[in-house]
Amino acid sequence: MFSVPVRGVLAAVCVTGAMPARLPAAISDEEFQALKELVIKQGQRIDQLERAHNRDQQHLQQDQATHQQDQQEIKQLKQRLDETQKTAVDAQQRASAGAQIQPIHPIPQTANATHNFMVVGDAEIQFGKTDGSHSAFALADFAPIFLFRARDNILFEAGFDVNLQNSTSGTHDSGVTTSVGLSFAQLDYMLNDYVTVVAGDMLLPLGTYSERSAGWLNKIPDDPLPRDLLPGSGIGLQLRGAVPVGSGGQSLTYSVYAANGPGSSDGSANHDQLDLDGNVGIRSDGSSGNLHATPSAGGRLGWFYPWKAHYDLELGLSGQSGTWNDADNRLWSAAVADAALHISPYFEAKGEYIQTWQQTADQGTLNPHGWWVQAAYKLAGLNLNAPLLNNLELVGRYDHSRNNFATKIERYTVGYVYYLTNTLLLEGDYEFLRSNDPEEAHNRFVFQLSFGF
Repeated sequence: MFSVPVRGVLAAVCVTGAMPARLPAAISDEEFQALKELVIKQGQRIDQLERAHNRDQQHLQQDQATHQQDQQEIKQLKQRLDETQKTAVDAQQRASAGAQIQPIHPIPQTANATHNFMVVGDAEIQFGKTDGSHSAFALADFAPIFLFRARDNILFEAGFDVNLQNSTSGTHDSGVTTSVGLSFAQLDYMLNDYVTVVAGDMLLPLGTYSERSAGWLNKIPDDPLPRDLLPGSGIGLQLRGAVPVGSGGQSLTYSVYAANGPGSSDGSANHDQLDLDGNVGIRSDGSSGNLHATPSAGGRLGWFYPWKAHYDLELGLSGQSGTWNDADNRLWSAAVADAALHISPYFEAKGEYIQTWQQTADQGTLNPHGWWVQAAYKLAGLNLNAPLLNNLELVGRYDHSRNNFATKIERYTVGYVYYLTNTLLLEGDYEFLRSNDPEEAHNRFVFQLSFGF
């Protein structure tokens, strides 16, 4: 506000003004002292104003310096943003150009060999007793599955069953033999997200049991009786996949296939000569060819509906039809309805209804059929403070079958699964059988130790 010289001049003026050269009258000491104090106070006020002015100047300088620094930082950030945008544009252009260029010779995958090849499967050992026979250890079974990944979209899988059984000599068992059977061997080519091409000895999608529940995945040691009415695999070609429905996780699954189909053991088409799995395209004399002129066709359509985690419903319809005799004039057909329900991680129920039609040369058209339903509940869902019970799952199944010999069998099975680990299972079951054939009407119990790997 004011410099020091100005302050001195003002003080002098005040003093001079307070005491002029010529006074009309004498000034008393009290008046002089008051004037002096007034001058001092004015000087102090001037000092305060000067200090405030200096502080304002310093703040103004600091504000200017901060503003300049902010401007520099904004400029640097803008430069970095421009550089980032330029880099992103360049990367996008390079990616677009690279996507349009395909190598003349596709480069094979170079993943570690242990990632390309894998052996999985299961092994079981049983101990049981059927009414009218001795108890015994049985079914020493080993079922490896070999998986090979040639590329991300080319897979090969093959499954075998290796087990022991007694040899027969005359009218009595003698010695032991080892049987090896090829369960399936198929090539899978994933054409896109919705279509997979399958070729070879395929697991047939007649229902879902063969693909999802066989072996150690089955919570009961033996297969449902009506599954004997269907082929498990077939030589042919298949297209399969799934299409999402909406955004809630629903999907439609489908499969269509052509396969050699069943054959007639002696070519006669009599009712007792049906061979569901024997027509593999190689004749007994070594020549190749289908046993009948027309291959069978089949497929499955399924609907999967989840409404929250661990809660879902699946329904499916499948079927197959084609000739089965050498003269190519007798049809064998099958239709299967399947369902599966999961309520929480602890309860599941599933089942199938199976209907077949067999045109024969000696008994007209036969209708073998059957159905089964199975439910299971894990006691861990009770939230008990009992570790042993929490590893236990209760299982029950009812199955009914009528084959092409008019033999009716119904079976009630109750049992359990104890999970020693996630893949090591101890199963125990008791089966009540009723049949119009006395040879089949035998109850039995069985214990099985299963290991999946």
